[in-house]
Amino acid sequence: MELEKLQTRFTICKLPPDAPVDLSGRFRFVGRTDEELSLVCPTEDAPDNTIAREDGWRGFRIRGTLDFSLVGILAKLSSTLADGGIGLFAVSTYNTDYVFVKEESFTRALDLLSRDGWKLA
Repeated sequence: MELEKLQTRFTICKLPPDAPVDLSGRFRFVGRTDEELSLVCPTEDAPDNTIAREDGWRGFRIRGTLDFSLVGILAKLSSTLADGGIGLFAVSTYNTDYVFVKEESFTRALDLLSRDGWKLA
């Protein structure tokens, strides 16, 4: 499998439950539950009305479209990072998975994944 590095720096935000979310940017990951509203977006696009936010995330995506019948892809990737002491924040879309790690761990994360057989684009 091939990983594609994202050039953007990301922020993970917690917003008020009823906050409007601007979906016009290129990258927006929104999660709303009965308890919270979360947003992952480029740092420069983080809204002012955050309750909490964490800057300094870098990301990559698994290239291509992943069939829903595929098993263990995210588990394999996350176990490689966990074995290297790197935490992650993952977001899944209909097509693929996105993985975010803290910026200071980004290069090492990609190196560990490369050594584990992942191709880097």
